[in-house]
Amino acid sequence: MIPRVVTLLICTVLQICFGTVYAWSFFQSLLVRQLGWTFTDTAVAFSITIFSLGMSAAWAGAALPRLGPRKLAVIGSLMFAVGYLIAGLALQIDNLLLFYLGYGVIGGAGIGLGYVTPVATAAKWFPDRKGLATGIVVMGFGVGAFLLSKLLAPVLIVNTAGDLPFVFIWLGVIFACILIPSSLLLRDPPVGFRMETADTVSELQEADDTGSVKECLRSREFVTMWLVFFFNIAAGISVISFQSSLLQDVWGIADPSIGPEKLAEYGATLIAISSLCNGAGRLFWGILSDHIGRVRVFRILLASQMVVFGILMTESNPWIFSALVCYILLCFGGGFATMPSFIVDVFGAKRMSVMYGAILTAWAAAGIFGPIYVGYLKDQYNDRAVIYCFLIGVLILWLGFVFSYLLNDERVRLFRPSTERTLRQYGIGSSK
Repeated sequence: MIPRVVTLLICTVLQICFGTVYAWSFFQSLLVRQLGWTFTDTAVAFSITIFSLGMSAAWAGAALPRLGPRKLAVIGSLMFAVGYLIAGLALQIDNLLLFYLGYGVIGGAGIGLGYVTPVATAAKWFPDRKGLATGIVVMGFGVGAFLLSKLLAPVLIVNTAGDLPFVFIWLGVIFACILIPSSLLLRDPPVGFRMETADTVSELQEADDTGSVKECLRSREFVTMWLVFFFNIAAGISVISFQSSLLQDVWGIADPSIGPEKLAEYGATLIAISSLCNGAGRLFWGILSDHIGRVRVFRILLASQMVVFGILMTESNPWIFSALVCYILLCFGGGFATMPSFIVDVFGAKRMSVMYGAILTAWAAAGIFGPIYVGYLKDQYNDRAVIYCFLIGVLILWLGFVFSYLLNDERVRLFRPSTERTLRQYGIGSSK
């Protein structure tokens, strides 16, 4: 049997590759300059990717118990790599719709199949340290953008003389060579696997729980968690999708003498550093949520970002602007680290893959809403886009903060009376 630490490493490698999607703004300005696409065009490509990701993740969560992690991960890896190959062909013939199909629909769906699998699998292997394990895995998703924007993509651009079609094709080949062998090693823990530190109440509840997934999906708890998750993602992803161009706007106003090449370099550096913050936030907030609770973490994330977005509305210093963007990415990653453990706490480990997949539809919805409204603002109100972007972000975060007060860390009680009797026999108490 592969040690669970090795399994955790495999899950993290998969997430690093899939997480390169967050380096999208690295390519965005290049596509606008080289192919003449608008910012709205490029925003739609990213939105389609995130929407396909979220919807396929919902299906993958339901299919994971039946198909197993290895099969889903392999399929997702193949689709992700093929998506890049098709995107390269689309760039070669300058076909925007084909690019949407390849990079957006096929590649995005591949990420969704691949994203759920490592997170759910890591949670099964580490029931004693859910926040830490899922935090490490999703940290890889955040770090992926750093590796692509500062290492892999620049090297490929230099070696292909800036030929974007070949850059995308090479990325597809490289990801296939890493992802497929790693996916073949992924598997669930053996039957009977358990940790001695596992909570007795959870084990008893899991053994006798007959509440259906449909009941959970209709519950007030799920709907509220979905909304809070959506608002946190929508605010963050609006910044992720345009952070490079937004910084270039701010820096260009602060120092008009800087040329476009230097501005692009500054933008790429911000992508790299903020992606590290995205990854670090997934680990930091995931561990913190184990100690202070999932709901409290979400309230801190939402409230602190409201302040930061308010400052960013009028901030003209590019250094302070960059630091605040990095904090937003820290909080953005924190939501993804906290939610898997939150799902387990509220709905139980047996339902984790299905419920987590379903809640990732919030990611899909936010992926449509966030990038498109920022792309529209940049095309229509370029000189005021920064102010409008962050003003809308404040409103989004405020709504999430309000809804967070409808949440608590208690488990949804969908158990037979026999469970309550068993719990009382152990002197634990009764379910609410």
